[in-house]
Formats: sequence, structure tokens, C-alpha cells
Amino acid sequence: MKYHTYEMARSALMPLRIQGRWMRRMVNSPFNPWPDNYAQRWISASATMFENMTRRYGKPEWDIDSTRIHGLDVPITEEIVLQRTWCDLLHFDRDETVCGKRYDPKVLLIAPMSGHYATLLRGTVKAMLPEHNLYITDWRDAREVPVAMGSFSLDDFITEIIECVRWLGNDVHVIAVCQPSVPALAATAVMAAMQDECTPASLTLMGGPLDTRRNPTAVNELAESKPIEWFRNNVIEHVPWPNAGCMRRVYPGFIQLSGFMQMNLNRHIEAHKNVFNDLIKGDCDSVEQHNRFYDEYLAVMDLPAEFYLDTVERVFQQHALPKGEFTYKGEVIDLGAIKDTALMTVEGERDDICGLGQTEAAQDMCPNIPDESRWHYVQPGVGHYGVFNGTRWRTEIQPRIREMIRTVRFRRQAGNDTESNTDTGADTSETSRAA
Repeated sequence: MKYHTYEMARSALMPLRIQGRWMRRMVNSPFNPWPDNYAQRWISASATMFENMTRRYGKPEWDIDSTRIHGLDVPITEEIVLQRTWCDLLHFDRDETVCGKRYDPKVLLIAPMSGHYATLLRGTVKAMLPEHNLYITDWRDAREVPVAMGSFSLDDFITEIIECVRWLGNDVHVIAVCQPSVPALAATAVMAAMQDECTPASLTLMGGPLDTRRNPTAVNELAESKPIEWFRNNVIEHVPWPNAGCMRRVYPGFIQLSGFMQMNLNRHIEAHKNVFNDLIKGDCDSVEQHNRFYDEYLAVMDLPAEFYLDTVERVFQQHALPKGEFTYKGEVIDLGAIKDTALMTVEGERDDICGLGQTEAAQDMCPNIPDESRWHYVQPGVGHYGVFNGTRWRTEIQPRIREMIRTVRFRRQAGNDTESNTDTGADTSETSRAA
């Protein structure tokens, strides 16, 4: 009933939003006979704040029109190359008529399905585009997926990753940000055990909850403080009509958003106070920066109930992966099968979502990866968001990932060349002797 109540309240406020919008237009109109004054700016600012705080924020646009390669502005085209029920595989195609033919590494960026849209990784994408052939998983909002399309569990998430990697083919470098670190590692192990030729060349895990027993955060403690039945009975709702996913069981985005905001409530309140004062002062730059952040932050999606409950129970409560008990389609996953995939783990020193050591735990879980194929990096001075966005990401973290990917690529190519020479070695020696 919470979801229905939320929708009814939002609908009930619609006339007031319309009234506030017209009031703002009226006082800001050039035909307004009253001169610009404090009262007029106060009314306009109040109407703006009311509308922003009560409207629904839709899926943001990527707004990536170009990237810069060797001093050239290269146009970018977004194209969906693989369409599945729960995910679109999105490719950022660089116009090679401008920059010339490029042979950059193929990178699959796995966006989190944790309440926000994949566009939260816009900064991640922008930094990677100049030197990588980039693809990203663009997850669908469960509110928009009809019940007839079936359920979606953590196992299904792993399947989606495997299918995307296979579609991309050989020598794919996978980067998982936050929540998908667990299914990405599991998918790699499954493919390695099957000796799949498309097993990722490298796997980068960034700020992921691989072992939440290490330095548990408030998020981890909350997940363990209640039995799974409590989550099933208190945070799972049915999507109301007239949404396309009507009657689907979901973990609503607005509930997750309220949890996010409660963690730093005073900071959000202060930010909205400041933007109200900036609106009155006419400080357009500060207002635009505030709106850009909150347009993304407040745009949330619903999660399928099966996937959410699976994640809480298996990742945060049972700790199935570090215990060696994690299953995929009923079979226990063997992380020891990962031998030829390079592994890089990245953490933020001040991460309050995934504590220090939780991502690094993957290094201990994969005993058969050679030491020369392992990398671990802790970025000083950043929290969870700073691991994949912002200045430190662009100048410190991304260059290290770039270097790792190219090192792995060089080694694999050198290994293939050596194998080719070995295969033809007998013929070559015979030829030399004949000469």
C-alpha cells in the first residue's frame, strides 16, 4: 500500500505543481508591471523549489555528443546493439571518419542495478571514451516491465552479463561498478569453468561488496540486522496502475532514495537551503550545478523483488561468495576456475557504502590468478561516488585501469605470437636446414 499511497500523493499535488509553474511564469514574465524586487524573486524561488521537490524525475539523457581524441572533437552516437528483456547493451560509437580507424580495447562497463539509472556513470563513460571501444549495460526500470515478461533474479543478472560478454566476443575487458561486482565475478568464474573462449581478458571491480564482513558499514549492518522476511514484508510493493509493470513485485525506487538521503540528511537540507538563496540572488551557475546533480540523484528506478531479496540474502546476510557457497542455477561456483583473466580491484579510502577491504577480498577468493595478473589500488581522499566519478577518477583511477588493460592486451598478443611461432617452429627449422 505504500506505493499506492505515494502515487496518490504525487497525483494529488499535480494541480499545485501546475499552479506554481504558472505563478513562476507570471512573476518572471517581461510583461509583469511590477519591477524586479525581493518579494518577486522569493515567490519565483518558492515555486521552483516546490515543483522540483514534488515532481517525478524521469530517466536522464546521456548528453554525450562528442569526445576528444588527439585534439579532435569526435562525434559520438549512442546505439543499442543488443536488446534484451531487462537490459539494453548500449554502444558509444565514435565517428571514425573524423579520428581515423582505431583498434582500442573493447570494454564492457556493467552499471549497477541499485536504484539509479546507468546514466549515473556518465562521468565514468566520458573518461573512458577517448581510448576505449566502450559498451555499457543499460538496465530497465522494473516499473516499466510487464509481469508477463517474467521475473528477474540474481542468477538472471549473471546470465545477462554472460550473454553481453559473448555477444562482444573475444578479448573483452569487463569493469563492474559497485553492486554488479559480485555477479560479474560469478559470471567470469562460470565462463572460465566452461572454458568459454569469450571469458573476459580482464575484470576490474570497483567499490563492490565482495565480502561485507570486512569493515562493515551502516548499509551492511542494516542488511544484517533484519531477517530476510522483514525485507520481504516491509519494503517490497506491487507496482500500481497505470504503469506498464502493474502488479509486479518490486523494491520501489522512492524507498531506496529515502534511505540514501537519510544517510546524509543534513547535507541535503543544507544544499536545498543554499539553492533557494541562490535562486533569490540570481546565482545561475550555482543553481545549474545543483540541478544537474539532483536531476541525476533523484531519478530512481524500481528493482525486481526477486533480484533485490536475492542480493540482500546471498550477498549481505549469507556471505555466500567469500564462503565458497555461491550458486548459479543450482551449481556451486568455483572461483578457482579463474586463471587466465587478469583481476584489478579499486577502492575509495572514505567509502561509506563498501568499506575498505570488501572489494580487495576478490583477490583472496581467486587463488589461481598469477601474481603478475593482479592489481589493487586504494584511492586516497574519496568516498564511494569518487571511485567512479570526479577529478580523482579522471586523473588517478582511470589512467591506472587504462594501463592495466593495455598491459593485459600486450601480454595476450605476445603470448599468441609466441604460440604461433612455436606451432610453426618445426617447419621453420626444417626450412633453415634445407637452406
